[in-house]
Amino acid sequence: MSKTQLNSFRQALETKRNELMAGGSDRAEILIESAAEEFDRLQQQLNREVAIRNLDRESKLLKEVRAALKRLDNETFGICLRCEEEIPEKRLKAVPWAAYCVSCQEAVDRQRAAGEPVDDDEAFELAAA
Repeated sequence: MSKTQLNSFRQALETKRNELMAGGSDRAEILIESAAEEFDRLQQQLNREVAIRNLDRESKLLKEVRAALKRLDNETFGICLRCEEEIPEKRLKAVPWAAYCVSCQEAVDRQRAAGEPVDDDEAFELAAA
């Protein structure tokens, strides 16, 4: 991959990281407030649950983006963490923080959906640290 392409990916990843770090507007939704009406309490609880899921999703994405930036620094960006083959440029343009090629990503998704541990998660967490 050329230096220009790598710089383009770095810029996209840094922009995404900054966007995620500047977020957090949903945190106000997590506050527990008392409400007299049962309907209002249920609505507040639903809003909290949605906000928590959004924050969790954004937190996971931020970890993935930081790990991709670390792979750029380590010159391993664009290499699948599982099969160590090159991740297609088309995939990286769509998802610059992708850590796996499409077939390995599908395998990882199936494992996670089945509740099985993913061997690569530990390596991924170390890369994000």
